[in-house]
Amino acid sequence: SPELMGQGSLPGKGIRGVAPWSASPRVLIQSFYSYSTDFEVHRNWLAITYNLPLSQWYYEATSEWTLDYPPFFAWFEYGLSHIAKYFDPKMLVIENLNYTSRATIFFQRLTVIFTDILFIYAVRECCRCVNGKRAAKDILEKPTFILAVLLLWNFGLLIVDHIHFQYNGFLFGLMLLSIARLCQKRYLEGALLFAVLLHFKHIYIYVAPAYGIYLLRSYCFTANNADGSLKWRSFSLLHVTLLGLIVCLVSALSLGPFIVLGQLPQVISRLFPFKRGLCHAYWAPNFWALYNAMDKALTILGLKCNFLDPTKIPKASMTGGLVQEFQHTVLPSVTPLATLICTFISILPSVFCLWFKPQGPRGFLQCLVLCALSSFMFGWHVHEKAILLAILPLSLLSVQRVKDAGIYLILTTTGHFSLFPLLFTPPELPIKILLMLLFTVYSFSSLKSLFRRERPLLSWLETIYLVQLVPLEIFCEILFPLTPWKQHFPFVPLLLTSVYCALGITYAWLKLYVSVLTERIPVRPKAE
Repeated sequence: SPELMGQGSLPGKGIRGVAPWSASPRVLIQSFYSYSTDFEVHRNWLAITYNLPLSQWYYEATSEWTLDYPPFFAWFEYGLSHIAKYFDPKMLVIENLNYTSRATIFFQRLTVIFTDILFIYAVRECCRCVNGKRAAKDILEKPTFILAVLLLWNFGLLIVDHIHFQYNGFLFGLMLLSIARLCQKRYLEGALLFAVLLHFKHIYIYVAPAYGIYLLRSYCFTANNADGSLKWRSFSLLHVTLLGLIVCLVSALSLGPFIVLGQLPQVISRLFPFKRGLCHAYWAPNFWALYNAMDKALTILGLKCNFLDPTKIPKASMTGGLVQEFQHTVLPSVTPLATLICTFISILPSVFCLWFKPQGPRGFLQCLVLCALSSFMFGWHVHEKAILLAILPLSLLSVQRVKDAGIYLILTTTGHFSLFPLLFTPPELPIKILLMLLFTVYSFSSLKSLFRRERPLLSWLETIYLVQLVPLEIFCEILFPLTPWKQHFPFVPLLLTSVYCALGITYAWLKLYVSVLTERIPVRPKAE
């Protein structure tokens, strides 16, 4: 089967053919006037960095959407603000809360498209790392072409960045480029790119254990014993020093000015706002969504059986729906420390496998995906969009082996479906359904064609589960709004979507873990 390798051949016409077409929907969406809160978030950050000195960036609180990204992203906004003034200077007034205009929206969408250039380049580099041993006369069936489409046309990234609006494209471009550099054994470049990425958006700290262990195992130790175990005498102090210098220099460049100003605690408090509550307003489809749903179910059962006193139940618990400060009634309340412990425990097996069962780039990618999924499953105040942190790198594994392709299809379909509530207006309904169908049909057909000589990608139970997403969407979008329940329980569609998708994502996480833990690894000693 195809495998990741250090230096592959250029994907040739594949990536060059896909890239222009991937830009088409991004440009077409320019004519679709949609507005989300993230437009105001980034408009406010443009205004903050343009008008205020550095010392006030992380203190300014005129808007509720305060600056809560690391300094590199703040400098990114600062650079954009000096271009934004030529489009509409009013967007740069801090007091213009919720300001919007055609010029402002056009500028913001245009910057997302422009920064996607880095993402396209990163996809090209990732495709170079896929050595397609499967002979295919048709370029459409080559692993590199399929991978390029799965990444460049990713449904989740398309709607989150180009309809809902965020700057995830170039950030994922940095991550994919760092992955490509590690696959090409250009370890220092990969480490530098990831260090820079962390200071653009700190959510990527979720996958930092995979990077740290892989660099230590593959770069700081330069050889293995004949049985595949680590040769401790191969430890390179020089390599460790170089990695340390990269981390320290990037951190100093990013955080140094705030350390000098004595503002590091304030920056940290903005980056990690634990007061926001366990769950986002819309529950991300993870373990805590199932936990919260179980608490609601037990509360209803307890009331019917007279085990609970209705006067002692918090009103928000039963009538407020999906609120940020969710108060558990029956099950124990969850603290940030509890989520940290659960996350740490859940990523340990993947880290141990990366250390004791090294598989090179494939093992690194498996660990990275598991770290991303584990953090998504058990993290504090996780956003539903964070599922893309697992879906995109899993794309690289999906074109290599049939079992990884099956896991990818389950995770991608349920993860992308869970993003539907981000687009909730009637005009957005046909757009998200059409884009989702196009990407899903291509994913299934292309991977089925790639592995047509092997076992089926999905079992019949897995297929039934995914098919049930169709009636769920019909109920949530068409039938439920026509019922009287909409007035009293408006949160039901979000609850059903979150819980049902949480089942699929949990299953994909467990299935990938079982695959990694039970896999037998051929021993191939690494040369000095």
